[in-house]
Amino acid sequence: MSGRDVRRLAARASNMTHEAKRDIVARVAAGADAVGATDLYIAREPFAIASKALEFMDLKAQVHVVEYPITNTAQDTEVMIQRFKAEGCDTVVSLGGDGTNRAIVRACADLDLIPISTGTNNVFPMLVEPTIAGMVAGLNARGVLDATNLGLKQSAKVLHVETPRATDIGLIDAVLLADDKVGNLLPFDAKRLRRMVLTRAEPNAIGMSPIGGYVDPVYAADDYGLQVDMGVGGEPVHAPLSPGLFRAIPVLGTQRVALDQRVEFAGPGVIALDGDRDHDLALGEHAWVTVRRDGPRVFDTNATMRWAVAEGMMASAKLRAE
Repeated sequence: MSGRDVRRLAARASNMTHEAKRDIVARVAAGADAVGATDLYIAREPFAIASKALEFMDLKAQVHVVEYPITNTAQDTEVMIQRFKAEGCDTVVSLGGDGTNRAIVRACADLDLIPISTGTNNVFPMLVEPTIAGMVAGLNARGVLDATNLGLKQSAKVLHVETPRATDIGLIDAVLLADDKVGNLLPFDAKRLRRMVLTRAEPNAIGMSPIGGYVDPVYAADDYGLQVDMGVGGEPVHAPLSPGLFRAIPVLGTQRVALDQRVEFAGPGVIALDGDRDHDLALGEHAWVTVRRDGPRVFDTNATMRWAVAEGMMASAKLRAE
């Protein structure tokens, strides 16, 4: 369902069709197969995105279709990842935005992950040709990459949230909104933003990330996050809250947040994680947000392909000698 929610109708984003996703899955599979992956695991879901994509492909790899009870919620993604892990899969290619990948990490953070951007808010996933993503995934699944030592992948930063009733995680932003409600799917109202913690404050992003990114940029490799306070009297920062949808956000100030440093959210309000309003805070209640680097290991696909070529994996020794 990534890239198909009401936020796209309220902004100017294009729709990501199931057909487009099937094309992406087919290209990922072709890339993985070409570099020698032996087993591909997909899920049987209501729109048959992956199964139809691979149905008539001439692949050397064996395709395994994992069945599981469908709930038509983000829980399906979590169950799917847990089933893949139980089958021995440690290399995952995801199609989605920040919310999809948040569901993946909520189920299991012990993964080598290549997230392809197909969602509404896409700070965490990358813009990468799916064929190349498949090749990197295939090389990793074969065990030929010493990726951690070579700096080809890095554990992602994760927001850990503790409320009076639950614990949860986010990958990019934890936001406190005033006068809002759990489950609201419309773009955020700039006047309701109060405080947020960002793992990445990137000026080349959309959503919450560029609000901090226009003031004090923080990137994936930085071992800290950013706290942004907003409200009446703040200096306006004009940022795209959704694709093509700009608003002036009154920013009171920012400060960098060290790893493992706790940041307080005070109620009343609603806490949104990666765009999803999931938790209520009543008057007098408090929540705590902590940034840690304990997420999945995300690949630098460009660096990985350059390394594979340098190691002679992509062409014969005879050709390279010439």
